[in-house]
Amino acid sequence: MIRIKLPYGKATGDQLTRIADVSDKYSTGRLHITTRQDIQIHYVSLDQTPELWAELEKDDVTLREACGNTVRNITASETAGVDPLEPFDVTPYADEVFRYLLRNPICQEMGRKFKMSFSASEEDTALSYLHDLGFIPQVKNENGEEIRGFKVLLGGGLGSQPRHADLITEFLAIDELIPFIESVLRIFDRHGERAKRLKARMKFLIKDIGTEAFLQLVQEEQKALPYKKYPIDTQAFEAAKTLPNPEILAVAEPLDLAYAQWLVTNVLPQKQEGYVSIGVKVSLGDFYTDQARILSALVKQYANDEVRFTLRQNILIRDVKKELVPFFYGELKKIGLADHGYNTLGDITACPGTDTCNLGIASSTGIAKELEKVILHEYPQYLKNTDLTIKISGCMNACGQHNMAHIGFQGMSMKVGKAVIPALQVLLGGGTLGNGNGRFSDKVIKIPSKRGPEALRILLDDFNLNVGENENFLGYYDRQGQMYFYDMLKVLTSTEILTDSDYVDWGHEESYQIAVGVGECAGVVIDLVATLLLEAREKLDLAKENLDEKKWADSIYQTYAGMINGAKAILLGESISTNSYANIVALFDESFVQTGKIDLGSDFSSLVFQIKENEPTEEFANTYYTQAQEVFENLIKFREKEVAL
Repeated sequence: MIRIKLPYGKATGDQLTRIADVSDKYSTGRLHITTRQDIQIHYVSLDQTPELWAELEKDDVTLREACGNTVRNITASETAGVDPLEPFDVTPYADEVFRYLLRNPICQEMGRKFKMSFSASEEDTALSYLHDLGFIPQVKNENGEEIRGFKVLLGGGLGSQPRHADLITEFLAIDELIPFIESVLRIFDRHGERAKRLKARMKFLIKDIGTEAFLQLVQEEQKALPYKKYPIDTQAFEAAKTLPNPEILAVAEPLDLAYAQWLVTNVLPQKQEGYVSIGVKVSLGDFYTDQARILSALVKQYANDEVRFTLRQNILIRDVKKELVPFFYGELKKIGLADHGYNTLGDITACPGTDTCNLGIASSTGIAKELEKVILHEYPQYLKNTDLTIKISGCMNACGQHNMAHIGFQGMSMKVGKAVIPALQVLLGGGTLGNGNGRFSDKVIKIPSKRGPEALRILLDDFNLNVGENENFLGYYDRQGQMYFYDMLKVLTSTEILTDSDYVDWGHEESYQIAVGVGECAGVVIDLVATLLLEAREKLDLAKENLDEKKWADSIYQTYAGMINGAKAILLGESISTNSYANIVALFDESFVQTGKIDLGSDFSSLVFQIKENEPTEEFANTYYTQAQEVFENLIKFREKEVAL
């Protein structure tokens, strides 16, 4: 699997064509939109990956840090820049954060991945409450001057143990944005769990040490930062923003019902007068290269030369003149992308599940297709409902965001005698509330997977019958209570009478069996002493290169990482387990310095943690590097002596 990193989901026409070209050449021609606004292509030969990457780079498209223990794709509301409710466009700020962190040594080898989002408004459509860091734009006036900033949320996440992010501040000034993010990443890198993968996310560190203690560490890190303030100049960005003024093609407005329905759900207002955005509903986020090329040509000639891939696995075409809406409908209809129901209940979010992911326990795309059919044919009124969501994940990791949906399904298995059948955990009552607030779904009941469509029918029928006047789904759910829904769906749990189809998962023909491996985007760690020492040496070499290039802050961080890696190698050689960088430092002092096995002239922690006590100056960078070289030589001598025994 190749994941293509597209910050805030943006792709220009040329970039979209380039992605289509490499997919045809190296993959299957299918493009998958993820819930982090990336594009994934599958079944790529590992040997051809460097060629693919090089071709993408020709149009400024990267794969860097789309996977692994890094800062993942920075997401943003797809409406950023055109949203009538936004106080300002967050796009240039998200873009600057992406560029600042890409290949930055502070976030190349963290204990686990790190996710950030920028919402366009208080509607919080980028879901700040479930991110490691979430930002919501704010404006205040001081002496008649408009001051921009962000509401900041910290420590959220989904997975098997979802956690609502904490509100850190109502207003973080723009020039403090990048310094704050860097401080947070440095502390996460130093103190975050590294041994137990399932406990290595930011939310667990916050839980362990507390929000106040974490923020105190963040504050103490300020001295070590290369920038105490980091102004983000948006003038060039604003100057480059021009509204397209293409030729208006005379196309008769369709009179059919399908067009009328599409107008209601797929055409969105913009703050720019005379222009609209068009939402393209992409079933399960899968579309193909021939469609991509036509989309590319359309936006280059008749829109603003870009698409935005959305958090709900769709495509948004922006800055379309209102007079061109009938033309766009006709062109999208020709390529099978004119379905109505954009961002409605019938627009189901699902991860790839067992189709391509080794962690998938049950098919998420298969059941999603069936549920979309149920809504389309039996509950078409819900193709206008934007207040309800259905989200599906193939396992507990929640890549399909099932545990923050109004109606969620998680792929599972059930034991029936000696056999195992595919199953679904039904979750209810989650959702985004806005203003940085959200709620996670309750686990209600587990049922055989083939009964998922019937579960949806029961839920929607009861909702239609019992919802109160002016009551939404969450109000209805809270009023009825979790046990009400358990009792209502319990009839679907019986395994006494099963058909042959119950033993086969959706979209499959063979009998179901569990086959779980390493996740498709898992970071790989090789804990060998020699490898770690080699990596320590490489980091010190990088530190020297950065010294020569006068990149003092980068050199200091590489020096720090080199000492940590070297110490970890020696600890590993003695079979001493570690779980964080801070823990490595403490255990190295305890096991080697304090026992006299290795003489560094001082304790290791005093040497290493100079990084947080000094400004990133030329003098300190050189001194720190020299000290690290001496430490490394001592480690090598000790290791050679141990191996010789």
